[in-house]
Amino acid sequence: MSPRRRLVLLAALGIVVAVLAVVGVRLLTGGDPGPRADQSRPGPVLLVPGYGGSRTALSSLATRLRADGRDATVLTLPGDGTGDLLEQARTLDTAAKAALASGAPSVDVVGYSAGGVVTRVWVDRHGGAAVARRIVTLGSPLHGARLAGAGAALAPGSCPPACRQLAPGSSLLDSLDDEVPDGLPWLSIWTENDETVQPPDSARLDGAVNVAVQSICPAARISHSALPTDPIVTALVLGALGTAPLTEPTRCPA
Repeated sequence: MSPRRRLVLLAALGIVVAVLAVVGVRLLTGGDPGPRADQSRPGPVLLVPGYGGSRTALSSLATRLRADGRDATVLTLPGDGTGDLLEQARTLDTAAKAALASGAPSVDVVGYSAGGVVTRVWVDRHGGAAVARRIVTLGSPLHGARLAGAGAALAPGSCPPACRQLAPGSSLLDSLDDEVPDGLPWLSIWTENDETVQPPDSARLDGAVNVAVQSICPAARISHSALPTDPIVTALVLGALGTAPLTEPTRCPA
């Protein structure tokens, strides 16, 4: 056998061994990377703002959650919410760890728009599935947004790090797991009237409960910016963050 052929065969063998190792780990663990939070004991709610970092959009939802008896905090993101999403995910991780250190059994996370991508990065890079009891994302470009892609391609100097990372096919988005970790309840809500996140179903995530508002409320007209304050969406969020099993809604709550 020629040295070149031997090298090729050894490389192929190495790949096979690596694949078998990954498969073996998944078989032994059942695809589950660790324990899950007690669904009967809700902890505080951390709300993650969208691109630009404005906390105003989520303030009404936080107030409604507090009225429902929940401890709700809207995070302040670094870099005005336009900086590196990895750094923003570290901010979420710090807040989650602080909640646990204060005695919380777990956290619930609500990510609005790009805040949902930050939440997805947190789950993927910081083991958030072992800390989060439930996750809700609102109009989140989990697979990127055309607007960000256009900005990255046509005006890169005016497209901050988060903008470039939200472009479809970005290295960050392509590096994330394609589906929700086993046993983590995740509700992804979006509106077909979304004028910012195109296509709107970029919010769809394998393994999540995926809901376009119009699939249960056909007459609803909800813009991207109205998602955190719309009564229909608020009702869906409150229901999702309860203690009943998270299931796909079948009727309009309003």
